Parts: sequence; structure tokens; C-alpha cells
Amino acid sequence: MPRPFNERESLKQERGELRTRLTADHQEMEVTPAPHRTRREFLMWRIRQAELRLATIEARLAAIRAEGH
Repeated sequence: MPRPFNERESLKQERGELRTRLTADHQEMEVTPAPHRTRREFLMWRIRQAELRLATIEARLAAIRAEGH
């Protein structure tokens, strides 16, 4: 789906997509058996990257709100 031209709306859309992916990744982690170490490590890495991006998005949205946009 194309991103909106407005930065705030674009960030909100990305935040929603990341939350959806995080939910799916957490669910996959729950059903992935412990012996599948490589897959679990990849999921943990992807979850961490999504969490970091979410923190960045939240900080930028807070800054936009503080600017009064």
C-alpha cells in the first residue's frame, strides 16, 4: 500500500503495520519449538528491530504533536 504524503499519517500507518508484524512474530515464536534455534533467533532479532523502529516512530509522532501539527 502506498504511503500517504503526510509524514504523521505515514508514521501512523507504519506503526500499525509494525504492530501487526510484531503480533504475528510473537505468535510464531510461541509455536516454534525450542530445537529450531536459528528460526527463533531470527524471530527474536526481527522483533527487536520492530520494537526499536516503533520507539523511533513514537518519538517522532510525539515531536510532531509538540510542534502542533
